[in-house]
Amino acid sequence: MDWSHYRFHSRWQLTAPPATVYRVLERAEEYPNWWPQVRQVRRIDDTGGVVRIRALVPYTLTFTARETRHDPDAGVLEIAMTGDLDGWARWTLTAQGTGTLARYDQEVDVRKPLLRLLALPGRPVFRANHRLMMRAGHRGLRAQLRTV
Repeated sequence: MDWSHYRFHSRWQLTAPPATVYRVLERAEEYPNWWPQVRQVRRIDDTGGVVRIRALVPYTLTFTARETRHDPDAGVLEIAMTGDLDGWARWTLTAQGTGTLARYDQEVDVRKPLLRLLALPGRPVFRANHRLMMRAGHRGLRAQLRTV
């Protein structure tokens, strides 16, 4: 098993309709306004940007995110990531009652040397760190949706 390989899945219940959620999520450069651990998103062209994240564990991950799927009708946003994280991440939005189920799926290999060195003993901490980051993102998105 490659201890530096991760699969993450999160499900967020949101009260806003899918089209509204999609409009917020497709503006990645605004994530730092509502998701505390997303420290910076700097656009480099129409389909990509450099992302810097730092959660509770004191390390910063930097990667280039390149849009691979942008499909508002299907409610799907997907990126490929290269850098400290190599892999992909996808938002899939579906209507649920009057709100939205936002499903986040991610599969990555960690490339940052220190995190690779600590892969086996640090894995439970890294997974918990990701859960806390996602929890904060969920709270932040709910608050952001109240303002749009």
